[in-house]
This record gives sequence, C-alpha cells and structure tokens, in this order.
Amino acid sequence: MARRPLHDEPMSKVAVWSSRLALFAFAVAALSIIIVRSGLLEIVPALATFAAALIFAGLAILLSFAAFVVIWRQGVSGLGRALLGLFLGLALLAYPAYLGTRALKLPEISDITTDTTNPPRFDVLARLRPRGRNDYPGPAVAALQRAAYPDVAPLELEVPPKVAYDAALALVTKRKWYIGDARAPTSARREGVIEAVARTPIMGFRDDIVIRVSPMGQGSRIDMRSASRVGSHDFGANASRIRSLLEDIDDVVSSAPEPRSLPAKKEPPAKKGQSDKRQPAKR
Repeated sequence: MARRPLHDEPMSKVAVWSSRLALFAFAVAALSIIIVRSGLLEIVPALATFAAALIFAGLAILLSFAAFVVIWRQGVSGLGRALLGLFLGLALLAYPAYLGTRALKLPEISDITTDTTNPPRFDVLARLRPRGRNDYPGPAVAALQRAAYPDVAPLELEVPPKVAYDAALALVTKRKWYIGDARAPTSARREGVIEAVARTPIMGFRDDIVIRVSPMGQGSRIDMRSASRVGSHDFGANASRIRSLLEDIDDVVSSAPEPRSLPAKKEPPAKKGQSDKRQPAKR
C-alpha cells in the first residue's frame, strides 16, 4: 500500500488550538502592557486584560499536553504546534510565577524608606499620587520593613551635602527617571531634595521616589523613600531600588578624586637695590 504524502497526514486539532490560544494570549498580554505603559485606560481594566492573557496561556499549556498524548497514540502530526503552545504559555506564565514566589517570601508592603521615624515627604509628586497614599503607613509597616529589609538604612558620607546631592542627581538622571523636582542644598535651605518617578521593567508601573540630603557634622546623610503608586505589594521592587541607588551613590562619591590643594605662590626674587630701599634710612 502506497504511503500518503506528508502534506496529507492528519494534524492534531488539539495541537492546532494549543498554538492558537498561545499566540492569542501573547497578543493580549502585549496589548495590556501597551495600555498600562501608555496610560490609555485605567489600571484595573488593563490588569484584567493581562489576567485574561494568563488564563489563555494556561489553557494553551493544558492543550499542548493533551496534544502530546494524541500524537503519541494516533501517530498524527502537530508536534511543532504543540511545542509552540507549550513554550509560549510557559513564557507568559514565568514572570507572574516569579512574582508569586516573591509574594510568598516578602511582606505585603509597597512603601519603603530609610527613615521610618521621619520619612522624606512627597511634595510635588503628592498631586500625582492616589488619595491616601502620600503619608508613610506607620509603625506596623515599619516593623515589617525592618524584618524583611534590615539593610535598608541611611547612607552617611564624609562629603558636603552639595557633593552628595550632585552625585544623587546625576545617577537619577542616568537612570532616566522622570524628575519632578530638584532642590539643591544651600546656606538658606540646608536640605537638598529630589523627587522622581521610576517605572517597573515590564508593566511600566510608576513608583514615586524622594531623596533627602541632610548635613551631618562635617559630612552628609542621604535618606530615600520609594513608594508604589498602585497596589499593596511591591514584590521587593522598592527596597531593591533604594539599595541599588544608595550603593551607586556611595561608589561614585568614594571613587571621586579628592580636591588638590593649590601650591603656595612663591614671591618673586627681589631686585637689586630693592632691599636697601626697604631699610630705614640711617640718621
């Protein structure tokens, strides 16, 4: 009996639907990310769209496993379609799964600061934050923060406040954060303040940041606060942002060359007869 041509071999319909659902889920997820980053719609519908994409990704994974069974038992084609559905589905679920593991390990807080007793306050950015999220949550959140992030602490530097402020502002600019306000320390205003907005890597959620540079003896002290604009859980993003920026400021200030003192000017050699002129005349 002659064998059928390859293009006439039946393909598993389950495998076809697995790849279709995975591609559709990928498109829906990309659309939801574009909506969130551009601010075209409210955050809740955008997140609902992303959740729907994850559901479709899960269905694509289930159908891919079903397709493997059908292909094995019936000898039909469609292995490539099934693998496509599996890999795309796993790729879409990988990041939410990572956030889920972070949520299990870290406390449900979204406002982190190096000074829980006197946290830096939002001024210009307060108008952009949702109502009720400007003030630091309080002692209960401070206790959770100290237990989860004991290394989040003020940065003390042996440089003047203006030097520390300039280093912080340069790093904020390098990170391409949106700078809402920047007030350098002066003789009249002893503290320097930087207010900026950072965005999360994938979804582009906005997190508000305030950096306070205060004089401390002969040096300076840098306090920082990073707070999510939406959501009750930041999955450790704010603490990681504070830790990274303060470490970079410390590296920049420590590696900066110390100012050299100018050599003392030498007096020009006296001309002949000049020393005689300076002596008092004899009587």
